[in-house]
Amino acid sequence: MSRIPSKTRQRVEQNTTEWVGINRVICGDSREVLQRIRPDSIALSVWSPPYFVGKSYERHLSYEDWEALLRDVIAQHTRILRPGAFMAVNIADILCYPDTSIPRFQAENVVSKNRLPVTREAILKILERQPSLNRYEIAERLGVSEQTVDRRLKNNNIRGGKHSPQTRVKLTGHLVEDFAYRSGLYLYDRRVWAKDPAWENSRWHSNSYRAVDEFEHIYIFWKPGITKVDRARLSREEWSRWGSRAVWHFPSVRTNDDHEAKFPSELPRRLVRLLTEPGDVVLDPFAGSGTALVTAIELGRAFLGVELQPTYAALAHRACMKATQSMAHGLWTNPARSG
Repeated sequence: MSRIPSKTRQRVEQNTTEWVGINRVICGDSREVLQRIRPDSIALSVWSPPYFVGKSYERHLSYEDWEALLRDVIAQHTRILRPGAFMAVNIADILCYPDTSIPRFQAENVVSKNRLPVTREAILKILERQPSLNRYEIAERLGVSEQTVDRRLKNNNIRGGKHSPQTRVKLTGHLVEDFAYRSGLYLYDRRVWAKDPAWENSRWHSNSYRAVDEFEHIYIFWKPGITKVDRARLSREEWSRWGSRAVWHFPSVRTNDDHEAKFPSELPRRLVRLLTEPGDVVLDPFAGSGTALVTAIELGRAFLGVELQPTYAALAHRACMKATQSMAHGLWTNPARSG
C-alpha cells in the first residue's frame, strides 16, 4: 500500500473537513471544536481558562484533568492561529488546592488573635485540679470544641482544621509557557493586571501570612510568521499610559450576577486593539458570558466563541446578538475613541 505524502494529506483534509463558521458561539468542548476551525484563520485568541479553584463549572476536573485541558487547548492553537498571530492567556499566578501529600501548616497561637477567650494556661489549671479529665471533658466545661483544647495544649493551630488536607500552592506561569513551547508557540510578552484588592470584592482577610489576591498575569504567545506592528492603532497618550506598560491597572468585575468568574471588558479591549486590525477574527475558547466576544464586535472584529456549559453558551450568544444589533443600528460608541 502506498503512503500519501503529508502535504497531500493536509490538502485532502482541508478539502473534506467542514470548518465551523465565524461570528457565532458554539456550545461544546474546546478540545473538539478547535479541531474544526479553519487552519491559519485566527488573528487573536484571548481567553481565561478555569482556574481550578472549585467553581461550579470546574468541579468535575481533577488537577490532572485541568492540566490536560490546558495543554490540549493550547496545542490546538498552533494550527488555527495564522502566522504572526497571538494567543493571550489571562490566568492567576498561583493555584491553591487540597493536597494530602504535603504537611499541614502549623502556626503558633497568639492569644490576642484567638477568637475564643480560652488560653493554654486555663486548660492547664483545670488539669492540675483534675488530671484525669480528657480533652473532650475539658472542652465541655469550657464550652469549646475538643479541637480547640487540643490546639491550645499543643500550642499550634493547623490551617484548615486537623481533618482537612493542607492547601497546595502552585505556580501557573511555567505550565502555560511549557505547554505553549512544546506546541510551537513562543512567549512574546507578559502583562500584569493589577486589579482591586480582594477585600474590595466581597472577600476578607485571614490571620495567615499569605497575601491578598491583587493581580493576575496575561501571557502573550506568538506563532512564527510576519507580525504587523502598527503604533497607529493607539494614540500617543495610550501608548505611554498602557500600550507599552507592563502593569495594567483597572478594576475587576464587582458583580458576577450571571457568571461566577467574569473578567472586565477592559482586558480583552486592550489586547484586541493592540494586536489586531478591524475585520480580524478573535477567538475565545472559554467564552463564559461572552465578554471578549462582545468586545471584539464593538471594535469591528469578527468573533468565534466556544463554551462547554449550555447555560453560559446561551448567555454569550444573547450578548453577542445584542452587541451586533447595536452596532448595526449605530447605537454603539466606539470604545477606541475613549482611550
